[in-house]
Amino acid sequence: MIRKLRGFFRELLLYKSALAGIIIIASLVVLSLYAVITIPYEEAVKKWNSIEYWEDLPRNAMPSWVNFFTRNKLPETIILDTRGQGENINNINKTIVPLSGGKYIQRILLTFNYVYDDFPSEIILRIYSNSTKQFTSQITWVKPGGIEYILSRKLLRGYEAYYVSKDEDFLKRFNANLISKLGSKPSYDLDVVIALFAEEESSILSKDTVKVSKGEYKVIVDVLIGEEDVNKVQIDAKLTVYGKVYGIAGTDHRRRDLVLALLWGAPIALAFGLTASITIAFTQMFIASISAWYGKGVDFSIQRITEIFMVLPFLPMVLMISYFYKITIWRLLLVVILLSIFGSGVKSYRAMFLQIKELPYIEAATAYGASSFRIVLRYMIPKILPTMIPSIVLSVPDFVFLEAALALLGVGDPQAVTWGRVLEDAAREAALYKGYYYWILEPSAFLLITALGFAMLGLALDKIFNPRLREM
Repeated sequence: MIRKLRGFFRELLLYKSALAGIIIIASLVVLSLYAVITIPYEEAVKKWNSIEYWEDLPRNAMPSWVNFFTRNKLPETIILDTRGQGENINNINKTIVPLSGGKYIQRILLTFNYVYDDFPSEIILRIYSNSTKQFTSQITWVKPGGIEYILSRKLLRGYEAYYVSKDEDFLKRFNANLISKLGSKPSYDLDVVIALFAEEESSILSKDTVKVSKGEYKVIVDVLIGEEDVNKVQIDAKLTVYGKVYGIAGTDHRRRDLVLALLWGAPIALAFGLTASITIAFTQMFIASISAWYGKGVDFSIQRITEIFMVLPFLPMVLMISYFYKITIWRLLLVVILLSIFGSGVKSYRAMFLQIKELPYIEAATAYGASSFRIVLRYMIPKILPTMIPSIVLSVPDFVFLEAALALLGVGDPQAVTWGRVLEDAAREAALYKGYYYWILEPSAFLLITALGFAMLGLALDKIFNPRLREM
C-alpha cells in the first residue's frame, strides 16, 4: 500500500500543474491554520462586526504599499493619546496653568510632524474627563509658522468626541478670514481638513494648486477648572488624524482592516468547498450504488426523485429558504448539500455501477453468498473511487464561487467573515465607481487563486486516473 502511494505521488509530481496546485492549496491551508490559531472564529466575527474596535483606522484607506508606486506620499494615520496608548507619547505635554481668582487651566499640548504630500481624510479629537461636572473647554489649532485658530469653545462633561473635520462653524470663520486675507474665496468647496492643513496663499484658491503645509502642528486643549478640582479632575485627550493608507490590505467603509476578512476567508472557503464537494460526491455515489444494485422499484423511485431535483431551480430555492429562515454560513452549507445530493452525479454513477454489476467477479461474489452490503461496499464502490477523486477536487472551486455569488446576492450569514461578504460590501458601496479597486481586487484574487490551485491539481489527477487523457 505504501509503495503504491509513493508511486502515485511520484507520478503526480511529474506534472508541473499538479506541483503548482499543491503549492497553492498548501499555502491556503497554512493561511487557514494561522487564522484559526491566532484569531478564533467567534473573536473574528465579534471584531469584524464591532464599530468601536476599528475607530482608530481610516475609512476606505488604500493599502500602505500603494506609496511605493505613487509620486505623492499618501498620509498614514497619526494618533496622539495622553493615556499612553499611542506611539507618539513624547509629543504629548500636560500642564496646570494657574489663573487669578482661584481658577486653573488643565492644558494638553499635542504635537505632531506632518510630512505627507496629501491631506488627511478625517480628524477627530476625543476628550475624556473623570468628573461629571461641566467644565469650559477651548481647542486651538496651530499650523506651521505659528498661525493659530480657535476651533471650538464648548462645555465638557465626561466624554466628548469632537469631529473636527465636520465643524461647519469653523469653516465659515476660516472662509471669512481667507477672503479678508487673500481678497477672494476658493473656487471649490473647501473642507475643514484642507483649511487646517493647506498653505494659506493664493494656491489654496484652486483645487488644482492647493498645497499641503508640511511641518509641525500643535493642538492645544484648555479646560478651565476650579481650585477644588485641581487634584481631583483628570482630563485626557486623544487626537486621531486619519490617513489615506493602512496596512497591507486597506480598509473598508466601516474602517475594518480587510486583512481579517482575507485571512478568515481562506478557512471558510476551504471548509465550505471541501465539505460540500466531498459530502455531495460520496452521498451521490452511495445513492447511485443502491439504485443500481437493487433495481426495480428502488431504482425507479431514486431516479424519479433525482429527476425532480434536477428540474428544481437551485438558486431561487436557496434564495427562498434564506428569506424565510435566519441562515448562517453553516446552515447555508447544509441547504446547498441537501439540494445537490440528488443531482446529475447520481445518474452518472448509476451508469458506472450498472456496468460493474455485470462483471464476472460480482456474479461470483453473489454466488458464494456475499451480502448486498459487502458487494456494494467492498467490490463495487472501490472501482468508482479513482474516477471520483479528480471530480471532487475539480468541484471544490464551484462551491467556493457559489458561496461568494450567494453573498453578492445578499444570501447567507450577514455576520460571516468571508471573501464573498467583502465583495458584497464593496458592490453595495460602489467601490469600483469610487476608485477603491483594492476592495474588489483582493478578495477576487483569493477566489481566483483558490480556483486555480484546485483546477490544476484536479486536471493532473484526472490524467493519472484516466490514462486516455494523457495523450491529450
